[in-house]
Amino acid sequence: MQHNNLRISAHYIVYTRGTVSCNHPNHVRQTVARCISCAASATLVGLPAHLMCRLQSVQNAVARLIFRLRRSDHITDALTSLHWLRVPERILYKVAVQTYRALHGDAPRYLRQFTPFADIPSRQRLWSSISDDLLVPAVRLPTVGRRAFSVAGARIWNDLPADVTSAPSVLTFRRRLKLHLFRLSYPGLVL
Repeated sequence: MQHNNLRISAHYIVYTRGTVSCNHPNHVRQTVARCISCAASATLVGLPAHLMCRLQSVQNAVARLIFRLRRSDHITDALTSLHWLRVPERILYKVAVQTYRALHGDAPRYLRQFTPFADIPSRQRLWSSISDDLLVPAVRLPTVGRRAFSVAGARIWNDLPADVTSAPSVLTFRRRLKLHLFRLSYPGLVL
């Protein structure tokens, strides 16, 4: 129910064009981008596909509003020129950044529950012991358990390439991560 209310309020913001001055597209972009950014928070990990499509339609509507496109126009060029990730990749981005911060001591204490594989003595002679992979905890209820931050964060982190996870700072990590996820969002695009 909460996700449906979010979609309705976001659509309300998008479709009240008459109250928003189109002479200030940057103001419109920043205001609605904040709404989209909040909508694509880490709490949406594991959201069903039909709800993810609804959030994507909100993002597409915002891009159409900014560029004054018709519903029948292609949206990919608008999203790429705004440098926006699609909603699923945006969610992965949020979780990966929180995981990076948790591993480097910048996140709140309750998020620092990760255990790198290298801390387990019996793994020292395995090839994977030299990697930065995180231990993915076992879950009892797959539908809810996979959405827990300790599980989702570890899975997302383990799926990232080594050049992204080995970033020396948060800023570098964000840049590399966004480039990696941008390529996943728009595979045919040459960067």
